[in-house]
Amino acid sequence: MKDHLVTRDEVVERSKTLPAFPRTIAKILATLEDPEANLMVLVAYIGQDPVITARVLSLANLATAHSQRQSAIRDIFTATTMIGINRVRQVAIISSIGRFIENTAPVDMGSSFWQHSIAVGVCSEELALHTESKASAVTALIAGLLHDVGQLWLHCFDPTGTRTAWSQALTHAVSIEESEREQFGVDHSVIGAWLAENWSLPASIAAAIRYHHAPDAALAEPLVPLVHVAEVLSNALDLT
Repeated sequence: MKDHLVTRDEVVERSKTLPAFPRTIAKILATLEDPEANLMVLVAYIGQDPVITARVLSLANLATAHSQRQSAIRDIFTATTMIGINRVRQVAIISSIGRFIENTAPVDMGSSFWQHSIAVGVCSEELALHTESKASAVTALIAGLLHDVGQLWLHCFDPTGTRTAWSQALTHAVSIEESEREQFGVDHSVIGAWLAENWSLPASIAAAIRYHHAPDAALAEPLVPLVHVAEVLSNALDLT
């Protein structure tokens, strides 16, 4: 018996009460083909955040620790030339999505959810960079970080039903997706895809989230098998 049938309309409506999804992600995606514009987006974002600024400057100064440079790097533009826009972009993406999840997640979710998200995100990014996949490293990182965002929604809005689904999955030795479908009518992958679409993220990211447990249903989208493999590897290597 399904206690709470979750619909797309409910997911979208309730998501309005969550912290706003970071606009920086959409801006980064929109300017990917224009490196100069992308850099300006990153600098503007990082400049508003002293924690991320310190992180980027620290990475740059570590990179030059064994060089002949005498003075410390103190500005983002110089730091970017030292560590590269890709590394700076990775820091900005992980930091902005991490802050969103930190501000959204109930206390009882603990840190394991975000640790797993980072592992799958970075693994997805590395697979995109070092395989012949046509998926971009940026979209791979974002999709990996958000692949389980539907679980976050369920924990926020039906924690009791979510605990029941996890308990039933363990008791009956079935997948969490199957147990969620029994409990809610949909699983966290579908809910996550609805959220991604509502946030106006690319269709490729929404597809990767929706099919990360069932990649055979959408193999034509390169990001789908890539995120699936990244999660399998992350679990197998116990990266969380």
